[in-house]
Amino acid sequence: MYLFSIKIKFLAKTLVFDGFGAFVKGFLTSPLYICVSSKHRTYMFNIILFGPPGSGKGTQSEKLIEKYGLKHLSTGDLLRSEIARQTPLGLEAKNLMDKGQLVPDEVVIGMISSALEANPDAKGFLFDGFPRTTAQSEALDKLLKLKQTEIGVLLAMEVSEEELVKRLLNRGLTSGRSDDTNETVIRARIVEYKDKTTVVANYYSQFDKVVNIKGEGTVEEIFSALCSEIDKRMS
Repeated sequence: MYLFSIKIKFLAKTLVFDGFGAFVKGFLTSPLYICVSSKHRTYMFNIILFGPPGSGKGTQSEKLIEKYGLKHLSTGDLLRSEIARQTPLGLEAKNLMDKGQLVPDEVVIGMISSALEANPDAKGFLFDGFPRTTAQSEALDKLLKLKQTEIGVLLAMEVSEEELVKRLLNRGLTSGRSDDTNETVIRARIVEYKDKTTVVANYYSQFDKVVNIKGEGTVEEIFSALCSEIDKRMS
């Protein structure tokens, strides 16, 4: 890990402070710029939604985005967008991916920063697929603080393993996905999900921001439970 300077452009002045980041060959050879807009930023309520494969997270995400006017922020979508637009971050990500290397957190955080700046009037963001580690959670919180906002709540949809297996096997009859037809693979996916999300939930638990939601019932019942928790946090 190396020290680097983050420059914030604010009211035509540049403020410099120290931060931490890992340099990637050919990337971050100059200071990382994260711009904090000087214009008024509306209040944002940001949500992290967790749900194992087969939990119906995608359906609930769409309903929450529509009800609360949130912006869906998927790191996978961000990567594809940055690469398609051939931005510096996108070109660096593509270069690493072409070599079979993982895109480092610093690049992903940079893309999230760009997305936040591009939507200063957003009512909030629903984070999908990020963060997945404690380090990513800490980096995201630092970024959001710079943007004068924060994570409002982490909602974790809970569904029993047997129910998930039943749902996915049933989905596999029509989805055409091979990983929906093999019970051993399905159970491995559930274990992987738990391993990846537990550390993030533990991190946000220390700030009293984690709420477990029963993910079994009708779509509307689950949606109502999610909205109830969001409304409590927003009030």
